[in-house]
Amino acid sequence: MTLRKGLTIGEFATVTRLSVRTLRRYHESGLLVPATVDPHTNYRYYLPDQIATAQVIHRLRELDVPLAEVRSIITTGDPHQRAELIAGHLRRLEAELDRTRAAVVSLRQLLQPDAATLDVELRSVPARTVVAISATVRIEDSLVWFDTAMDELDAAFPPAERAGPPGGRYANELFTDGVGVMTVFRPVRSPHGGGRMEVVEFPAADLAVAVHAGPHDDIDVTYGRLGDWVVSHALGIDGPVHETYLAGPRDTGDARRWRTEIGWPVFRLTPG
Repeated sequence: MTLRKGLTIGEFATVTRLSVRTLRRYHESGLLVPATVDPHTNYRYYLPDQIATAQVIHRLRELDVPLAEVRSIITTGDPHQRAELIAGHLRRLEAELDRTRAAVVSLRQLLQPDAATLDVELRSVPARTVVAISATVRIEDSLVWFDTAMDELDAAFPPAERAGPPGGRYANELFTDGVGVMTVFRPVRSPHGGGRMEVVEFPAADLAVAVHAGPHDDIDVTYGRLGDWVVSHALGIDGPVHETYLAGPRDTGDARRWRTEIGWPVFRLTPG
């Protein structure tokens, strides 16, 4: 009587709900090597304790975890390291989902033929003094930098000391080159600096102003329509764009109630 060497690849496929083709691919890539391979028949045999490993590999591949990372996860004996490797990939997936969601929202807005109307106001804004934090930032780091800088301003100036909603000014190079100067600011009753915070005097400016309603996923659409309006009204764009956060994540968790005022510094073009 021949002793059983383990589960055949067909049996293993049945209990793991993975195809024979998938198991062969895992073997060829070195992710899941059979416990034994018969030297005469080349039949693959698996052990029961390989079932969970096979299913873990399958789930990781469903999440598009690269092969090298899958190999690191299943070979490490440190559960904390394994958890951190998986968490790192999940964070990347969540970021990718956020980018996909934003792209879908923007496309839906752009493909609505009746949604192109935008209320725009030409506004002369006097010079004003604010407390600001500025830095040269890469665009992929901009959201984290923004949150950190706003937290500093909020901690230094509680609600009773604030004189208006917060805002930001962003150099064109941030968008055209992927790196540029970001400035976030708050108007306050008694401006004073400290640490990264500086007292800044914003000069008077003429702005073309529009309000973007709702989440920021499709704010680029409002930017585009405001730019279209500026060009159509024979105005030139002068200097960095201004954003004023009339209502945002710091005010309400309901993104439908967010209101972001976009102000583009403009000047009237001289007829050629």
